[in-house]
Amino acid sequence: MSSVARVFGAVDIGASGGRVVAGVVAGGRTTLHVVHRFPNGVVERDGHLRWDFTGLYREVLTGLRALAAGFGDVASIGIDTWAVDYGLLGEDGSLLAEPVAYRDGRTAEAVERVHARVSPEELYAVNGLQFLPFTTLYQLEAERASPLWEKAAHVVLLPDLLAYWLTGELRTEVTNASTTGLLDVRTRTWSPELAADVPFPPLQEPGEVRGSLRPEVVAATGLPSTTPVTTVGSHDTASAVVALPADGSRFAYVSSGTWSLVGVELPEPVVGARARELNFTNEGGVDGRTRFLRNVGGLWLLQESLREWADPDLPTLLAEAETLPAGGPTVDVDDPAFIAPGDMPRRIAAAATGPLRTPAETVRCVLDSLAVAYARTVDQAVELTGRDVDVIHVVGGGSRNDLLCRLTAALSGRRVTAGPVEATALGNVLVQARAHGAAPATLEAIRADLAATEDVRHHVPR
Repeated sequence: MSSVARVFGAVDIGASGGRVVAGVVAGGRTTLHVVHRFPNGVVERDGHLRWDFTGLYREVLTGLRALAAGFGDVASIGIDTWAVDYGLLGEDGSLLAEPVAYRDGRTAEAVERVHARVSPEELYAVNGLQFLPFTTLYQLEAERASPLWEKAAHVVLLPDLLAYWLTGELRTEVTNASTTGLLDVRTRTWSPELAADVPFPPLQEPGEVRGSLRPEVVAATGLPSTTPVTTVGSHDTASAVVALPADGSRFAYVSSGTWSLVGVELPEPVVGARARELNFTNEGGVDGRTRFLRNVGGLWLLQESLREWADPDLPTLLAEAETLPAGGPTVDVDDPAFIAPGDMPRRIAAAATGPLRTPAETVRCVLDSLAVAYARTVDQAVELTGRDVDVIHVVGGGSRNDLLCRLTAALSGRRVTAGPVEATALGNVLVQARAHGAAPATLEAIRADLAATEDVRHHVPR
């Protein structure tokens, strides 16, 4: 590692917003500078909920232009987004339609058709994934009824679609591929039983160079044509887990954002009957690790409630929620009733175990419910793996919510370390930096640097 500062660009897009970040790496410390933020959300079009992915690409170009203007020499660019969604490309490489969002309801019948061919038990034995009705496997089953399916030459996951538009190179990054339900959990290759007729591009591991920028991108951004796009853990949670400020292996994590990904890191998958019963998933991590976790409901419930209330002052609501007594109403944050957008406070009130009369009571209900789910899921991970957990690392947007972190510590009986907030962008940058000789060679060494340099908060059980 050199003490000379090097700059790496992270394109980091979640289901509710995106950012382009400059990561300055020097002397064992990484400093992030957000050069461009932009909103994201689904739009209703042609009878489906879709992403305006072409618009997101324009925002990425705007961000890369700001990156070039503000930081000049950029060593590499990496891309991560949310999982499971994809775009269809025609023979000429054009996007056939804006990608359908996972919150669309099109998979209801598709799930039944898939399970009629391959039982849930057989699926789990191959892909190791928890059942989620919007997994790519089910989306593609629904897609087969679309007139676009026969025209599709390539099925491209979303971070790989952005990389294709930047470089012209088609690949499928393996950590994101592991969320599709079509990857063999043991071999980390496409399952011949499940993915035989799906035209995915070849797989690529994090840390490999995808390609250099196309002339059109160079003209639009001002970046040199030699700037490489380096494949990172393109599933945003895979990048976030890289950036845990962890010491040793006795940790769990909560990547807390629109969704909450709660689990532990393992060297091998766990695919027994009890793991399937508890709906745990085995997703690919950087360096061949397994992210053994559950996809738990997240801050989407709070985000949608705030939108319904016309965006009131959140700090005030949180302060009011904190004054409410413990033991109030809760909901099952995994209830499918909460997946779709719209009128979230009404749905929460209908599902709650007691009356909710004010916005503050609804906020407290959401946070109590998330903390219950986090604590329960960590306990289940310990049961299934036999791995003791001393500390829970909460990263992402939820790490800023002190009330949520304190509730999690209290209910889990474990220390909670909150931060870094921008763990996904940080992990994205560090995988690039390692590939280009500017970060340590192992995840353990990367995390040791983060533990020594990152400003995190600690919450102890009370």
